[in-house]
Amino acid sequence: MRTREQTVNEVKMSFSAIPENEGFARYAVTALLMPLDPTVEELSDMRTAVSEAVTNAIIHGYRGRKDGEVYMSVKTFPDRKITVRVRDEGCGISDIEKAMEPLYTTDPSGERGGMGFAVMKSFTDRLTVRSAEGKGTTVTMTKKLSDPDQDGERKV
Repeated sequence: MRTREQTVNEVKMSFSAIPENEGFARYAVTALLMPLDPTVEELSDMRTAVSEAVTNAIIHGYRGRKDGEVYMSVKTFPDRKITVRVRDEGCGISDIEKAMEPLYTTDPSGERGGMGFAVMKSFTDRLTVRSAEGKGTTVTMTKKLSDPDQDGERKV
């Protein structure tokens, strides 16, 4: 039997799939992380990973449509772990393995570098991607924050 982990805090939100809301998502994650006293690097890593996930939903999931919604949930846990889930109801990904290859992009303009999933993976401890064509994509990122010791130094 699997037991559900107890959360310290959880927030669920949705916002319009427009580029301006990518910054909003970063600030929301920052607000939830700050009580956990993350290092500057940990904070920067999660902000970047969230930025990539939200941008992927807006640019690739909805392909520039302005009528989509991005759904984001953030959970923090007593063991200093954070989980961020970003979901869209866009076009979905036909080949997740291919999409996760560095430099692969579905952006026909060629302006996107195809590094979104590689960045998310490098800045988190665990990355899962679930998708169904025509139904959307869910990206789940988990990161364990370092523990401060008695002297305020970090244990890695």
